[in-house]
Amino acid sequence: MSIVTVQLGQCGNQIGQEVFSAICSDARGTHGLCSRKENESYSDACKERFFCEEESEVPVARAVLVDMEPKVISQTLSVAARSGSWKYDDRSHFCQKQGSGNNWANGYSVHGPRHKEAIMNLVQKEAEKCDRLSGFFTIMSMAGGTGSGLGAFVTQCLRDAFPTSFILNHVIWPYGTGEVIVQNYNSVLTLSHLYQSSDALLVHENDVIHKICAQLMNIKQISFRDVNQVIAHQLGSVLQPAYTAEGCSRYSRNPLGDLMETLVPHPEFKMLGLRNIPQMPENSLAYSTFSWPGLIKHLRQMLIANAKMEEGIDWQVRPPRLGSSVPSGHSTDKPLHFNTSIANLVVLRGKDLHSVDLGSFRDPSLYTSWLNPQDAFNAWKTSRAFNKYEKSASLVSNSQFLLKPLDNVVGKAWNMFASKAYIHQYTKFGIEEEDFLDSFTALEQVISSYTSL
Repeated sequence: MSIVTVQLGQCGNQIGQEVFSAICSDARGTHGLCSRKENESYSDACKERFFCEEESEVPVARAVLVDMEPKVISQTLSVAARSGSWKYDDRSHFCQKQGSGNNWANGYSVHGPRHKEAIMNLVQKEAEKCDRLSGFFTIMSMAGGTGSGLGAFVTQCLRDAFPTSFILNHVIWPYGTGEVIVQNYNSVLTLSHLYQSSDALLVHENDVIHKICAQLMNIKQISFRDVNQVIAHQLGSVLQPAYTAEGCSRYSRNPLGDLMETLVPHPEFKMLGLRNIPQMPENSLAYSTFSWPGLIKHLRQMLIANAKMEEGIDWQVRPPRLGSSVPSGHSTDKPLHFNTSIANLVVLRGKDLHSVDLGSFRDPSLYTSWLNPQDAFNAWKTSRAFNKYEKSASLVSNSQFLLKPLDNVVGKAWNMFASKAYIHQYTKFGIEEEDFLDSFTALEQVISSYTSL
């Protein structure tokens, strides 16, 4: 089954292009460390998912590109075409001459309704090219105007037009220090609207990826491209084909459906975080060896201590002891900084997988009490290595990992709202104070639900 990617705004288009590049170079690579037959079936499954082989010599990405100014889209199209290994369909993009000015209301209330028909026609055409549609993968930022405002509008349109298809929104959380003065408003409005129409939100925090670039990839002057490549690598490590059950002989046919079924057991909880280890500069790979027990141990501690990368993990954090006298509904018996999970998915790629023991992820004390740990944890595996790493492990987690950043963004937005700062910029495009209040209420509910795990 195929996934149609919808790239929204500058951030969405630049990341989308890096995602397709990473996926394509991985699928074409001969570094798979597995049999030729395995390599071929992996490559075929990847192409069915992300590319359509039209008359052209190179695979064409199943994607729709949307932005309210032309510069980024024309750059994205030409970078892909110059790669020689894949390209975008020349007719599958939509852009205008004037941006959204970092204003969510402009993207959502003006550009969205005005260009709805043209954008949805492009999406419909891409969907019709798929033999079977698994769903939509949207990529957007929360801070600006087009990605966030138009992105939220387009997600609602997708939900209306394709009620039975899965929608996974990939959302870029802005830098804490901020690129845009109203980014907290834009973020609150985006998240609350996506929560209504999306099946799950997969979140990457810019600050975290920046740290990975500096500390793990040893990049001295970090560009947006460096950040986007790390994000693309992490996304590819989950979205590329894998076997979803022991002894499976075919790669998962419904990637988005399998992801949702595994990680989103309740519509109140749909925030997903992604961690991937190891991550290092390519020239260090030849000198590094990794063992599965070491990778699994690090990944589990990253989960429970809510560490975003393998450096600087707090090894003091331990799961709560089960059977302590306080009912588990009360957070008082939770050790400080312990990150409770609803559901986790580990994706392992590389050799010697038969020896891997994942029992530590099935520990009931990691999970909320209302879910059976056997249902809350899943593992996908393939002996096909990913992007030159002979062993790599990814963790997609539905847990309390975003509570602090979410609380932070809502708090900052509320302080600005209480003093009526910049509200007039939104009301002139038809977003009223009522709409803000509804969004605050919706996110307070999300915060409260995750806090009470």
